[in-house]
Amino acid sequence: MGILQETLEQIRGVDPALLTDAQKVLDNKTKPPGSLGRLEEFARRYVAIIADPENPELLGNKVIYTFAADHGVVEEGVSLYPMEVTRQMVFNFLNGGAGVNVLARHVGAEVRVVDMGVDHHFGMVPGLVVRKIARGSANLAKGPALTRDQAVAALEAGIGLAAQAKKEGVTMLGTGDMGIGNTTPSSAIIAAISGKTVREVTHRGTGINDAALENKIRVIEQGLTVNKPDPKDAVDVLAKVGGLEIAGIAGLVLGAAANRIPVVVDGFISTAGALIAAELNPQAKDYMFAAHESVEIGHRFMLEHIGLKPILDLQMRLGEGTGAALAMGLIEAGVKIYTEMATFAEAGVTS
Repeated sequence: MGILQETLEQIRGVDPALLTDAQKVLDNKTKPPGSLGRLEEFARRYVAIIADPENPELLGNKVIYTFAADHGVVEEGVSLYPMEVTRQMVFNFLNGGAGVNVLARHVGAEVRVVDMGVDHHFGMVPGLVVRKIARGSANLAKGPALTRDQAVAALEAGIGLAAQAKKEGVTMLGTGDMGIGNTTPSSAIIAAISGKTVREVTHRGTGINDAALENKIRVIEQGLTVNKPDPKDAVDVLAKVGGLEIAGIAGLVLGAAANRIPVVVDGFISTAGALIAAELNPQAKDYMFAAHESVEIGHRFMLEHIGLKPILDLQMRLGEGTGAALAMGLIEAGVKIYTEMATFAEAGVTS
């Protein structure tokens, strides 16, 4: 049995009794029941996922994995930027200069950059996690973006990173992405799985104009027609119209669920990965927090399909893990209410 299948079989849904127990603890804090709104939801879910509510060290290291890969479909003119920007941004991440680096520092999270499929040979670059499956995906408008074996290998690479994080004692994971052109496969994935039209789920990505948007819609429609991904087979969808960083994200989400680690899913591209994970095992959803709702119009359909309610809506569309970093801070705030706020008895307050 392969790593992917073993992981899928290992995932179990979060025990509802643990959610109830966590809420009882919150209800005994010095506040009216439910008065901290969604912060209580975050705390309740986090504690139930960890399944160790008496542990005083509920909060530990937070790590955001930013997965990078290139996309052959860029040759169709679907992005405002050339493919080499992916490579350039990887160096920016490693130098600490990108948006995700700034926001991760703000919340005390570590950023780990993963080369899943950048069309560049980095060599031994300090800080870069190399899990390269190929030097980018093929052009999905002309044939499958990946082979099935490549898709599975990328999923298993993400699973392995989550397993390693568990061994290191990481208590919260975040997802991020970098890949010029990657809103195109993300739109293709939600269209293939949901049955929505391509026009309903496709937006401007890096900021393309009206003519380029029409071209992007045409390219995705062509890709779906040429490849005929099977909506009942998430690996088939991933291979035919996905990408290597999306596969890595999907694997990280599955690995987080198998290892009982809360995973904060960033925006549109990350949620494409989370959608693949949820299609492979619906119980993986129990371990996901949706960081925010992107302005990419297909993102809302992804969240609805999985059954996730976003934490933030800040009109963001950068990716990288920026939304995940911000949401981590709010989840952590909720957990600190659980661990640090006085009970009625402790405070001598009449309940």
